[in-house]
Amino acid sequence: MNWTFFGIFVTFLGIFPFVWPDPYILSVIGSAGIMIIAAISLNLLLGYTGQLSLGHAAFFGIGAYASALMSLGFDVDIGFGITWQVDPKPVWVAFATAIVVTGFFGWLVGKLAFKVRGAYFVVITISFAQVMRMISLNWTDLTEGPMGMISIPPFSLWIPGEGVVDLTSKAAIYWLVLAVGVLAYLLVAMLVNSRQGRAMIALRENETLATSVGIPVTYYLALAAVISAAIAGAAGGLYAHTVRIIDPDVFLFIYTVTMVIMVVAGGKGTLGGPVVGGLIFGLMPELLRGVVQPEVQWVIYGITMILILLFLPRGLVPAIYDFITWIRTPIAIPVRESRRALAAEAKS
Repeated sequence: MNWTFFGIFVTFLGIFPFVWPDPYILSVIGSAGIMIIAAISLNLLLGYTGQLSLGHAAFFGIGAYASALMSLGFDVDIGFGITWQVDPKPVWVAFATAIVVTGFFGWLVGKLAFKVRGAYFVVITISFAQVMRMISLNWTDLTEGPMGMISIPPFSLWIPGEGVVDLTSKAAIYWLVLAVGVLAYLLVAMLVNSRQGRAMIALRENETLATSVGIPVTYYLALAAVISAAIAGAAGGLYAHTVRIIDPDVFLFIYTVTMVIMVVAGGKGTLGGPVVGGLIFGLMPELLRGVVQPEVQWVIYGITMILILLFLPRGLVPAIYDFITWIRTPIAIPVRESRRALAAEAKS
């Protein structure tokens, strides 16, 4: 039933632009979708391995800058008389390269950070994000510094009868974000339901016990970090080629906070948690725009978050599952009893 609901939900999202073709609405949902993809990536670390990364915006920003730089090309002096030159690459090649580059940084940070735990791990991830932001601010020859990068080329597709078409319309961007989001969701779903995913969950539940039975802790945590970073990099690449302008603000701490809110409110350690939390907290500011003052918007945003954590500490998705189970239990018990009665009567 979960996969049936997933198929219905994705189908509904796919036909939504035909039902409600308002460009503004599609733009808002597309922007929320990019953050949902980033939240899905964070959920793999926070929800399934129990590691809180407060520097996850670094991977988002690395993906954005790497994809933009590869698509625009660059020529930079890296010292010692060495010049690093890269010619402009097709957008899809740049996007794929950015995912690989971000995955490498995820592996690098994972190998270093996972040697410690708790607050030390959190400090390392925050520091990494701040270092990447300072690099983007000060390495002006490569990143244009605080001026940002502009005229980033959009995604394009070859369509029979029309040739290569740039994906610049709001509907096209919406479908592109939806496609990448579905792929990210399915990748995480396959991983957490595999042997590797069960090992990650074991580490979350009791790392000492998991180690005692032979589970290589660092390997599985690094694997989760690589995949998580790669998905966050994909979200950053989508952001760069849909907004088509980026600056060092993509590394801001507020982006990580937004991801954490989406994961925790939706239900960490559940596949649907980041999606539900992302839809609520990604669309809420836009739904409240024009209804209340900006200050009141953030007050409502904060109160909603507090109420969810206070009354639904496990998140919205687990609460929904519990409610469905509670409804079905009174129905299931009489059915089981009638089956037992029929079986006993048949034996007699």
